[in-house]
Amino acid sequence: MQQPIDVVITGIGLTSCLGSLQTTWSQILQAKSGIKFLGGFPQLPAYPLGLITAQPSQIGNLTQKILIDTLQDANLTIPLPNTGVVIGSSRGCQAIWENLSTQRYEQANHGDFDWLSTFPHQPAIATGNYLQTNAPVLAPTAACATGIWALARGYELIKTGRCSRVIAGAVETPISPLTLAAFEQMGALATTGCYPFDRSREGLVLGEGGAMFVLETAELAASRQAKVYGKIGGFGLTCDAHHISAPQILNGSATRAIKQSLERSNLDPEAIDYIHAHGTSTVLNDCHEAQLIQQIFPQRVAVSSSKGATGHSLGASGAINAALTLMAMQDNCLPPCIGLKDSAFDLDLITQTRQSKINHAMCFSFGFGGQNAVMTLSRARS
Repeated sequence: MQQPIDVVITGIGLTSCLGSLQTTWSQILQAKSGIKFLGGFPQLPAYPLGLITAQPSQIGNLTQKILIDTLQDANLTIPLPNTGVVIGSSRGCQAIWENLSTQRYEQANHGDFDWLSTFPHQPAIATGNYLQTNAPVLAPTAACATGIWALARGYELIKTGRCSRVIAGAVETPISPLTLAAFEQMGALATTGCYPFDRSREGLVLGEGGAMFVLETAELAASRQAKVYGKIGGFGLTCDAHHISAPQILNGSATRAIKQSLERSNLDPEAIDYIHAHGTSTVLNDCHEAQLIQQIFPQRVAVSSSKGATGHSLGASGAINAALTLMAMQDNCLPPCIGLKDSAFDLDLITQTRQSKINHAMCFSFGFGGQNAVMTLSRARS
């Protein structure tokens, strides 16, 4: 009888407004935030933002940096011709399009301008080209659920035997005039800061960043004596198709996504030690998540969100959440929910760094259009 294929994580690369993977993790454990008030666009007021540098990042540069860090962490070198790629982004190259349609429109008339390099799948294409791979290259887009979707697709490529190794993750550079104006018009943009699950929460804070992972079969990882951060137990992907931006509170499919992830991981809710919530700091999302956790998890499972430290990187947020969850598992340390001072919900919300062994954790991501993505991560078997 053929043994089931375990999919393990052997490399992580991350960049946020707090820095690299190790720097971001260290700063979060110290309850520090990278969110600052910035007014980089003359047509808009200053907002709290999670910028990596003083100016908005270019998605191509950010993609390459995270990819190089990921490969170094996994002790891999190019070429990697049989490695699959699943890199998502919800905004893609939108900031480039905005520049081209305004003050830099004249660049579009230059003969050397490559429009193909600004399509939404560009981070995945650039990654595939860098690896020199002949394996599948995918570019999922599912709003703020994109990062978990990308990991799920990478997991499937390995479980179905298409690949034995996949680079999966998501990258986002969403800080642009149009994105800020859109969230402002919706009334979802914070004006003072990000306070997940707090009574004073007022909206989300946009942040740049991304995370990538090396996914491998446990057999391949063992053959090259790779370090293992953890394994993917299962996932759940559903869509409410209820409203363009609001979650479906009653009988929504987010519940099914959580239960699918648990079932595919062969776990009961009681087995989950930690939930990294989507935790956007918006009135609707935080209430929705709190209700889900209270309904499905009878025990007082530990919960936190990292967006008070990094901001909301939209499509990349789920990938960043997964990376930080794996760090929590590795260090036996639950990260605090930065920005939370007065909890609005009866949950075990982590307000200070807490030592705790984590065998099984879940990451939640919920996006506009009713996109729901949930993933279970587990400690790898020794």
